[in-house]
Amino acid sequence: MASIGVVGRMFQRKPVELIHAETAHTELKRSLGALNLVLLGIGCIIGTGIFVLTGHAAAEWAGPGIMISFVITGVLCGLVALCYAELASALPVSGSAYSYSYASTGEVVAWIMGVLLLLEYGLAASTVAVGWSGYFVSLLQDLHISVIPELTAAPGVEVRTAAGAVSHGVMNLPAILAIAAVTSLLIVGISESATANNIIVAIKVSVVVAFIALGAFYVKPALWSPLIPAQIPAPPPGTPMDIWHQIGRALWDTVTGAKTSRYGLGGVIHGAAVIFFAYIGFEAVSTAGAESKNPARDMPIGIIGSLIVCTILYIATCAVLVGIVPYAQLDGPAPIATAVDAMGVTWFAELVKLGAIAGLSSVMLVLLYGQTRIFYTMSHDGLLPPQLAAVHKRFKTPWINTIIVGIVAAGSAGFLSLDTLSEVTNVGTLSAFTIVCVTVIYLRVTHPAMPRPFKAPLYPIVPVLGAIMCLTLLMSLMGVEKTRNFFTVYMLIGFAIYFVFGLWNSKLGKGVATVPDELAPMAAPHPEP
Repeated sequence: MASIGVVGRMFQRKPVELIHAETAHTELKRSLGALNLVLLGIGCIIGTGIFVLTGHAAAEWAGPGIMISFVITGVLCGLVALCYAELASALPVSGSAYSYSYASTGEVVAWIMGVLLLLEYGLAASTVAVGWSGYFVSLLQDLHISVIPELTAAPGVEVRTAAGAVSHGVMNLPAILAIAAVTSLLIVGISESATANNIIVAIKVSVVVAFIALGAFYVKPALWSPLIPAQIPAPPPGTPMDIWHQIGRALWDTVTGAKTSRYGLGGVIHGAAVIFFAYIGFEAVSTAGAESKNPARDMPIGIIGSLIVCTILYIATCAVLVGIVPYAQLDGPAPIATAVDAMGVTWFAELVKLGAIAGLSSVMLVLLYGQTRIFYTMSHDGLLPPQLAAVHKRFKTPWINTIIVGIVAAGSAGFLSLDTLSEVTNVGTLSAFTIVCVTVIYLRVTHPAMPRPFKAPLYPIVPVLGAIMCLTLLMSLMGVEKTRNFFTVYMLIGFAIYFVFGLWNSKLGKGVATVPDELAPMAAPHPEP
């Protein structure tokens, strides 16, 4: 400690060679192939976004232009996905953005990323659980099964009783039970979890494809016109209306946190920001590096493949959705079910709800999986207690870690509102995305000879654009006072934990090898040729 000081320890970077050595000696079972990883990504992406957010963004902001909004957000996520794919192939570890930042910007930044990723994965899983609860309760009502309303929402959230009276929630019991079931599955093992995920993904993708195929016969092309509805309220007379002025104004409003007008090109761009949550999940594939059979080849396939498949499904679903129901009528909790009801195919509405329940189940599975693997890696590094890296003798999974994550996620899902959960999730996600883009640039400069089975094309344009776009959306989120206050308190608590425990127990800071003696030569840094 005395030789380099506290500040020096805080910014120590974990050698890339050490990361490679640890990866070669992982205790986790390598059981995931390319198809498993693609389905893992699809399982996480297709969920709340396609079943809930599409209708809201179309009704409130973009109109039929929601199809363009998904293209815009898909391009942003595509830039980040290329960066993730490069890092995942070069550093196939379980820690995702945490490990990448440890190798590039130092320990304290890696700790910050670990804290932020808890927002992205842990609270996102809670958010999805609340959505799952809504679809599940709706399906039970269709089957004439009553659920006590006060047990279907967080404290303070308004609910309606069977008699139509307004009451308030006590806890969201279905959401808690959903998280508990997924946690139990993850404890049993990743092979079994991956098999369950593959089955669930097949179900929900089949439902989405069936909706697209069946709904295409009910589409009224007139509802697609105009593709971008006129701005409401209309801009003052004399306001420049060419496309570049509209784009510039929309970006300025996003950065400053100003309220963008509905519809128009600005509404389409704002709609892209609203549906950003719909794409969270493709990067969860990067947390499975230590359990991939051939990470150098399979990780890029999993990340980019899942993103491409889901973008195509999103755009096609939106096209059918706004072609069946006027976009202004889609601002509800189940827009796809609304469209099915408009088609008059009542039996398919039940199937859609089942597909939504299955879809959201797989999202919870992947998000909680990702969070447990991040804590596993942080524990191995000494930044968290060693118990979080304890692997079950029979199931070969970090079971204590998984139980703790499940308890936190279940508590958040049961006692926090959907608005509160969703508002803070994107902060962690965008921060992680920014760090990943910057890390690609850093490692290209400092480790030019490091093996990269996959390289992000058009370097440095791809990582630079990805970082700028993520920072733009991140600044817009920080412009909201409630989110800013939560973020400040959350990060202060995170820093406190680091200075009380992590800084003094870091294996890298203490000079303790994190791999067995026989692998020490692999871990020793060596000069680049």
